[in-house]
Amino acid sequence: MGRKAGGLYINPKKFGTLTKPCMKEMITFLNCLSHSKFNDEKCTRQKELLSACMDAQSTKNRKPWGSINYHLQRLNRGRK
Repeated sequence: MGRKAGGLYINPKKFGTLTKPCMKEMITFLNCLSHSKFNDEKCTRQKELLSACMDAQSTKNRKPWGSINYHLQRLNRGRK
């Protein structure tokens, strides 16, 4: 059930934390909320930017390439 010794493996949970695509928009929206005493009517522009960024990151727009570990196994088989 486990992995073979000496095989290539990347922990996808650690690998996925390298990019945070909408962090800047989220921080600006939260700053706006704190300055306006949590009145989101004053922060409509930041809210729209955050929504647009999150919509762009949806899985519908991505190509399914498979997991990184699948491709590492394929490369390892070709190397032998």
